[in-house]
Amino acid sequence: MNLVSGSYKVNPQVNWRVNPRKKKRVDTRNSWHTFMFVAKCRYNVFGKQKTIDACVEGFRELEAHGFGFGKMGFAGNHVHFSVNVPKRYSVEDAETILKSRSSQLIFARIPNFRKRYPRGSFWSGYEHHESIGRDREQAEDYIESQPMHHMIDTTRIQKCVFDFRYAGLAASGDTACSSPL
Repeated sequence: MNLVSGSYKVNPQVNWRVNPRKKKRVDTRNSWHTFMFVAKCRYNVFGKQKTIDACVEGFRELEAHGFGFGKMGFAGNHVHFSVNVPKRYSVEDAETILKSRSSQLIFARIPNFRKRYPRGSFWSGYEHHESIGRDREQAEDYIESQPMHHMIDTTRIQKCVFDFRYAGLAASGDTACSSPL
């Protein structure tokens, strides 16, 4: 038996430290929260579809980091949305991550926003968040009613409410209702 060359190992490709009987950890916790982010100085920035699309794209990029999104409803100067926060992030960290990534993408897609926000701060310091318990459907109904609640003119905006609960719909691109009524 040659101890130096490793020939004593039965199968050198098998990692002997991994226990095949041990179950892989899976995050089964639901940490659904509703957030409301307000634009700085309460400017009506969500009056154009390209701003809404850039914000949604910024949020959706975070799905790779474990965030899960429910419904998003845009009003003139704020957005309501539900999100499943991964357990490795606190709510405060999740808020910071969501605000920073979405504002980065908005400034990248719409360069003229630098004129309105020269310091690069898109979201205001105000935020509202609450945990969604058993009343998730009620919270998402409220999110869905945002255009009607704030009397948003849906003739200029094609999509003002997004529903990402179903992966099939989100992948096909048909994720929004044209108008609430």
